[in-house]
Amino acid sequence: MTIATHTPPATKRETVVETLHGQEIRDEYRWLEDDASAEVADWMAAQNTHTRHVLDTVPMRSALEARMRQLIAIGTLGTPAVRGERHFYTRREGEQNQPMLYMRDGVDGPERVLLDPSTVHELATVALDWWYPSVDGKLLAYGYSEHGDEKSTLYVLEVDSGKRLAEQIPHTRYSSLAWEMDGSGFYYTRNPALGDVPDGEENYHQHIFHHRLGDDWLNDAKLFGAGRDMTEQPSIVLSPDGRWLLVMEFIGWTQSALYVRDLSQPHRQFVPLVEGVDAIFYGEILHDHLYLLTNQGAPHYRVMDIDLNRPQRIHWREIIAEREDATIVGFSIVGERLILDELRDVTSSVSIYRLDGTREGEIALPPLGSVTALGGEWDGEAVYVGYESYTTPPTVYRYQLKSGELKVWAKVDAPIDSSRFEVKQVWYKSKDGTPIPMFIVAPHGLALNGNHPAVLSGYGGFNVSRTPLFTRTILAWLERGGIYAAANLRGGGEFGEDWHRAGMLEQKQNVFDDFIAAAEYLIDEGYTNPQRLAIEGRSNGGLLVGAAVTQRPELFRAVACGVPLLDMLRYHLFRIARFWIPEYGSAEDAKQFAYLHAYSPYHHVRSDTPYPAVLLYAAVSDSRVDPLHARKMAAALQAASTSDHPILLRMEEEAGHGIGKPLYKQVAEYTDTWTFICSQLDVPLDDNAEW
Repeated sequence: MTIATHTPPATKRETVVETLHGQEIRDEYRWLEDDASAEVADWMAAQNTHTRHVLDTVPMRSALEARMRQLIAIGTLGTPAVRGERHFYTRREGEQNQPMLYMRDGVDGPERVLLDPSTVHELATVALDWWYPSVDGKLLAYGYSEHGDEKSTLYVLEVDSGKRLAEQIPHTRYSSLAWEMDGSGFYYTRNPALGDVPDGEENYHQHIFHHRLGDDWLNDAKLFGAGRDMTEQPSIVLSPDGRWLLVMEFIGWTQSALYVRDLSQPHRQFVPLVEGVDAIFYGEILHDHLYLLTNQGAPHYRVMDIDLNRPQRIHWREIIAEREDATIVGFSIVGERLILDELRDVTSSVSIYRLDGTREGEIALPPLGSVTALGGEWDGEAVYVGYESYTTPPTVYRYQLKSGELKVWAKVDAPIDSSRFEVKQVWYKSKDGTPIPMFIVAPHGLALNGNHPAVLSGYGGFNVSRTPLFTRTILAWLERGGIYAAANLRGGGEFGEDWHRAGMLEQKQNVFDDFIAAAEYLIDEGYTNPQRLAIEGRSNGGLLVGAAVTQRPELFRAVACGVPLLDMLRYHLFRIARFWIPEYGSAEDAKQFAYLHAYSPYHHVRSDTPYPAVLLYAAVSDSRVDPLHARKMAAALQAASTSDHPILLRMEEEAGHGIGKPLYKQVAEYTDTWTFICSQLDVPLDDNAEW
């Protein structure tokens, strides 16, 4: 079964020629970059009409949509933030469009809804971006944004009464916030008010302010950030006794700086602890000691102890050394212990250490799964562990520190038979011989006959680890006999900082080589063949599949490319993309231009080439990745491809990069994506099929 096709809308060419570092660059679709253009709007509407004609005529679509709705309706569950007896957590159930914020009094006490963002907007496009309970749990600061743009506005809720206070602070995208001990105010990060920075820089320059409840936010004191590089991203921590304010300033994904201020001495300023070091530092404070996770001199990370009363580097102590067989990906202080989240061969484990670095043991979790978060109070009795896997829906465990008892605190019920599927991890060699792990999820007892439909996914960037998660949308695929594979490419954080750096900047081609080698492994080992293999990726993963299809178009039958970066010579000029220059580089630099141009997918679309079927999907209100990438790539591929396979563009109006997308929009997007993949790979299904 193949998707019906017809000729896509005509796209005019207006060639722009420029010379970069002595090389002539031709761009035939520069005009599609203009979001404000009525002509571009008309072109997008025509492309959407074409895509709807192609996908809506597939006989299987309505059955797949019904199943996708059932699967996406499987709930979500967050790990609680604990404040005394109060447990704050998010959950979504059934066909609720957005997760809601709940509070439970006591470990097993009754719960109530604190925030339901679905009630704020008739289209349910308001999302809860972040939230911070006060120290006593009586107040809650939170951020709402609309249409997926993630441009939060800060509000404050009085928990007991449910009353929203007068606070309404804009420009609080990705805000980091720390409440004062008495709840009278908080420290927080936000972008400057409009007009305070040059035009075009409004989404940068995150600074730290202090706000007292009831004050006009425009008069909030700026404590940190003035005069610093606009792409630095600060995070703040306040010690439990309210004495120490820690600022962690992140510069890209490989470097950070640390500053601390003693609030017990009103006239003291921030003291630098780390500056100008090419390494990551992350910390929490307890009893005048900063416990610091760092990869400086330890690619797999180690933990240091800094006495803040004598913070000079000579006094730092290593208390947990780097291990070669595990990567520390995070930690939390709970019950005056260090709770470490570690990865061993891309599978999560949780270890417990005393504050002096003595190891106490490990929390026994199921194999081949992921820890999604750790929760608990610094002086609490229990650790809360969020966990899930490809076949285990979100579950929160409660581990009693004294007794070692591990119980399920809450879980999501899922009407699926996970015993039907098998999850295994394999290793293959990339182009340069580097061993790469990959998870393969498939029906039990699958015979390797080389003809199964398969989808290969990847990411490979920004130190992000692709661990096994409960991915609802692949279940319909697995139920129809499909194979799902997720490769752990270089550029991620699965094996520490060396693994990350081996896939960034001038090493980015390693990521694409790893992914292509994964496809070749699936073919060589008899899982599938090029006519039954699809690839999919979003964001940086969209760049990945864009590079793969332009470098090896014959290797794949279908490509789903979501909210992608594809024009790597101009990406840094749009939205918030200058944040990503430390990861990718910039064409403004001659050396970086050379390697960006060598792989930039948009610039490697070749005329008269039989490309596979491609579905590009993006969103007009995406405030991270500009949809111009998908527009330009769709136009280029439609003009270049000589095959009969469709090149489709799906452009969403009321959605962003993906965060906060309401359920009904998720159903529509995933139905289209899997309709496209199933049809292209000849997965049999009709409207009367039973799941």
